[in-house]
Amino acid sequence: MQPCIKVIIPAHNEADSIALVIKEIPDYVDEVIVISNNSTDKTEENARNAGATVLTESQKGYGYACLKGMDYIASLNKKPDIIVFLDGDFSDFPKEMDKIIQPISEENCDFVVGARVKEWREKGSMTFPQIFGNWLATTLMKVFFNSRFTDLGPFRSIKYEKLLQLNMEDKTYGWTVEMQLKALRQNLSYAEVPVHYRNRIGFSKVSGTFKGAIFAGVKILGWIFKYSFK
Repeated sequence: MQPCIKVIIPAHNEADSIALVIKEIPDYVDEVIVISNNSTDKTEENARNAGATVLTESQKGYGYACLKGMDYIASLNKKPDIIVFLDGDFSDFPKEMDKIIQPISEENCDFVVGARVKEWREKGSMTFPQIFGNWLATTLMKVFFNSRFTDLGPFRSIKYEKLLQLNMEDKTYGWTVEMQLKALRQNLSYAEVPVHYRNRIGFSKVSGTFKGAIFAGVKILGWIFKYSFK
């Protein structure tokens, strides 16, 4: 039986890309939920016209948007089996969702991360701070937790019941690493699958600015050291 899958897409001013993302999501997905994170352009209108459920979150932060999506899902009568997280800038390839879903639906894995492997990345799609930050974070996770993760990629899937079990709390840049660290600490079964990655549409609010890159790095390392010494 086909699992019930819902997709959460945080989006801040992604009017030029959001409809492209939604249109590439496979038809078997039960619902696409776009959380407009204080957008001032036509992100909400374009997402709604493309068929998504649109929520708004005025507090800026990737985690704030994801938590808003989770609150909405918690209010539904029918709960999903699997949650997929996906960025709204068209850097991920939504049509590769089968890769992200398959280890859960066919192998009973709890959590899957799409790894943006070098040979499948479009030139320039990841900045040096992103590449270095991913390497440092995953290396520290390997040292402290014997982790097999190689990326903090945003394209990921997780069993809904396991996501609730993680008790996610980060409101901003640390959302992805918090999920991976808590999955390790709670001994969830997990996998990484290689995915393609391309240059985003528009300007990155994190890696595209010095301030954003520094804040993201500090937040990610903070989560790792917090869990390392618990």
